Amino acid sequence: MTNKAQYQIEQVDWQQAEKALTAIRMTVFVDEQNVPIELEIDGLDPRCIHVMACDLENNTIGAARMLEDGHIGRMAVLREYRNNGIGSALLNTLIEIARTTNLQCVYLYAQISAVKFYKNHQFTQYGKEFMDAGIPHIAMQRLLDS
Repeated sequence: MTNKAQYQIEQVDWQQAEKALTAIRMTVFVDEQNVPIELEIDGLDPRCIHVMACDLENNTIGAARMLEDGHIGRMAVLREYRNNGIGSALLNTLIEIARTTNLQCVYLYAQISAVKFYKNHQFTQYGKEFMDAGIPHIAMQRLLDS
């Protein structure tokens, strides 16, 4: 296990970080959660803002992205690094980026197992539960103060 002081979060360019970001998402979504690769690779990445978590040896351990409309997604942290604040740091970084671009709201489609995590970050549910890639999800949003 790592502790909270042993990682850093940074905004990265998709073209420069594509290999590292894709590797994290393949491990978490395709390998662990059995998401079909054709659903994981959706073609939207070049249009997204990406953030990445790295350990002290500069190994990529987490990733997340946000579309220009505030849609946060592809939040992934390697299993051995979970529950150390990395997901929160990734999410908070995207929220701060959204604020600086004057977005009024960010939203996401949370896996039901992650709803409590997002509620702890001031997201609220809306709509009905739905299936995505064979996994139950719910839409959630957070209004941003100016």
